[in-house]
Amino acid sequence: MTNLPEVRAGALTMVDIPGPVLDADTAAHLKRWGIRSVCLFGKNVESPEQLRQLCVDLRAVMGDCALIALDHEGGAIIRPTFWPFAPSAMSLGAADDVRLTEEMNAVLARQLRSVGVNWNFAPVLDVNVNPANPVIGERAFGADAALVSRHGAAALRGHEREGVAACVKHFPGHGDTSLDSHHDLPHVAKTREELERGELRPFRENLPLTPAVMTAHIVYRALDGQHPATLSRAVLTDLLREEWGYDGVIVTDSMGMKAIDDNYGRGEAGVMALRAGADLVMALGRREAQEATLQAIQDALPTLDVWGSVRRLEALARRYPSNPDDTVKTAVDEPACVAAWARGFTAYRDPLAPAPGSKVLLVAHRTPQRETVSEAAADAETLARELGQVYDVQLHAFEKPEDIDWGEVKALGLPVILASTFRHRQAALQGVKPDLHLALYNPYAVLDVDAPAVVTYGFRPEARQALLGWLRGERQPTGQRPF
Repeated sequence: MTNLPEVRAGALTMVDIPGPVLDADTAAHLKRWGIRSVCLFGKNVESPEQLRQLCVDLRAVMGDCALIALDHEGGAIIRPTFWPFAPSAMSLGAADDVRLTEEMNAVLARQLRSVGVNWNFAPVLDVNVNPANPVIGERAFGADAALVSRHGAAALRGHEREGVAACVKHFPGHGDTSLDSHHDLPHVAKTREELERGELRPFRENLPLTPAVMTAHIVYRALDGQHPATLSRAVLTDLLREEWGYDGVIVTDSMGMKAIDDNYGRGEAGVMALRAGADLVMALGRREAQEATLQAIQDALPTLDVWGSVRRLEALARRYPSNPDDTVKTAVDEPACVAAWARGFTAYRDPLAPAPGSKVLLVAHRTPQRETVSEAAADAETLARELGQVYDVQLHAFEKPEDIDWGEVKALGLPVILASTFRHRQAALQGVKPDLHLALYNPYAVLDVDAPAVVTYGFRPEARQALLGWLRGERQPTGQRPF
């Protein structure tokens, strides 16, 4: 092992910051530890001008090798709300046009480049074979490994075109879990052969295009029966580095997620991840939690060989520098995003729209809430107002799906349209029989509701425009359900 006093813990640690401006205390924290990587969230975003200035300020403090990251996947997983919304991955999988996937990912990357964000934590290469998956769902391109692999390649090409580093996730695959690693530590019991055919395939096939890989906080028993992948030398070094020959950046998922935080000490886990083969530990959350990780890594530096990690991280930042480009005109991409959402619009069980101008009863969630990584869906009043462009809408808004009195709803004698806008599937909706189901978020909700449906794979305004076009009889659902 090599003693490297000139390398500080911050070179191997990514943190988040508290607000939309870089305050003096946070800047001092970054400088004190030599931190060069920051992950931004909704709390850090107000406007393009503000976000651009924040990136400029961060680079001034962190230096030319600054890495400024954001979860900008498309669909529900987008923090800035002022740019046109690109489709979710599963919407693109339903359209199954790799040129479209490449273009929409170029849109995502172009948006980030305009403000100086140089690292996007996308695309998702999970193969979502579990319809009950509580955290991936429409974030994946689909349930077929070959489809995910080819669209993953297109997404990586789109980012490369625009000079923004992509990051595939969640290695070795989060698509067949029934637990969310934000809350629990999932286990996957598949054999190595099954993993090779499914979860591993998109990652392995796309390594030549992949600047960075994000780890999953999941135990894969066939690879390492004891440690989650984030902390597993068998997964990160033996498999990814040595067997597959990968020399790009490996970054952990957030170490504040309960899969790690409830089972390991925060600082202990950070050091374990570096020993396993990670280059960058994502130490998000409270300042004291960040400092626990930073101090543990600093104390362990004399026993760690980190030259390779420092080299890879600096190479990533130099290849994709944080240079805001205010010549990028992001608004011009809106028509392309609207058209892209429409390409994925999918029918399920031969749905028929009520005749335009007729009176309908809309059953919808009054106030959807944000859940873990996703943003909140459209509320009942918004949906009623938009459907009011086509119908005479009577709204039945509910707080919880189990509160809906379906006998009372049916007794009104109107065509019943149920809009499902939940991140997760709802047991209370199993077997209910509206006349038409609008699956505006989790596409697997169509497996519960006993009704013909249309699937948008997301609730963004562009997705709702595709829905309104169908309700008016102006377009047909052409997407192929990718699960």
